[in-house]
Amino acid sequence: MIKFKMIFIVFLLLGVILAGCSSGSNAVDESKSVSGDVQQTEGNKEEAEEKTEVQYYYTANEGGSITKIDASDNSIVTTIEVEGSAHNVQVSPDGKLIGATVVPGMAGQGGGHGEHGEVSAKAVFYSVESDELVQEAEVGNHPAHIVFTEDGKYAVVTNNEDNTASVIDMNSLNVSNTVETGKGPHGFRISSDSKRAYIANMGEDTVSVINLETMKEEKRIKVGRAPVTTGITSDGKTLVAALNGENALAVIDLATDKVDKIPVGTGPAQVYIDEKGQFAYVANQGTEEAPSSSVTVIDLALKKASAEIETGKGSHGVVTSPDNKRVYVTNIFDDTVSIIDKEQNKVIDTIEVKGMPNGISITD
Repeated sequence: MIKFKMIFIVFLLLGVILAGCSSGSNAVDESKSVSGDVQQTEGNKEEAEEKTEVQYYYTANEGGSITKIDASDNSIVTTIEVEGSAHNVQVSPDGKLIGATVVPGMAGQGGGHGEHGEVSAKAVFYSVESDELVQEAEVGNHPAHIVFTEDGKYAVVTNNEDNTASVIDMNSLNVSNTVETGKGPHGFRISSDSKRAYIANMGEDTVSVINLETMKEEKRIKVGRAPVTTGITSDGKTLVAALNGENALAVIDLATDKVDKIPVGTGPAQVYIDEKGQFAYVANQGTEEAPSSSVTVIDLALKKASAEIETGKGSHGVVTSPDNKRVYVTNIFDDTVSIIDKEQNKVIDTIEVKGMPNGISITD
């Protein structure tokens, strides 16, 4: 991680690089087979099966690119060059678009939280099928994470230096609303009913709860020092937040806002809750001078760590596969991605991804 000046002094002291991700769905309904005088050819069947089986994961690279990787063999399919530093990436729920946050003028400078003057940044949208740029949307200063609502209506971007979140209408792919947040908004997740975004405010000790129907902040939940990212269970009952300033994961009961804290590794960055809502995976980044290299597995029912998995230096972005078998982790100081077998709780493959891989997301 390169050194940089920050608007919020707490970021400099903690040495955190911002990060963040979710997956979309592009399933084929095989029950709708054609009968009678119109039948599907074997060629069409094979084509449909091929489309169903193809799965990619993407990394946002601070050096100025987005890497597309085939999940079947972990081979790099393509590298999409972007003008600036790509920070976070996410696949849309329908599996058709890949969205990313980009800070202009940062390419080749390590990205992260470096200065970029007064130039506004952007969210970019690419076609998953063709890898072509579909649209750019101007957002606020220093965009951090991008997350799509499950209903496909919006993409939300946190603007770390403006203390706001930009809401992008997916019909026009332009910003339709700007919502005030706490200080230093960064990583977040959106409830499965698409009604609320839970945004970690790195510049303070809170999570902003944003109502996406009224487009206003409902409240702030005090969770602990320097929360980096959040996660929420599909039933909407449990919220988690990675506390970089406390080397802990906050587990919040949303019915009461009661907070429990579970120790994790040093300098936690991203957190991701698996598909069944059983485990939270916390990527421990540390700092460039003293990098961490592990993922802590938290049993959410027991509220305790169940495993510590060795990865690469600066474990940062994390996502689980839709089939609940794999965990993918970006190692920002190693230029690698670790692939973890969930059942064995160990790394089974490591691939090289150049340019300081940060955020990560996977298609369904």
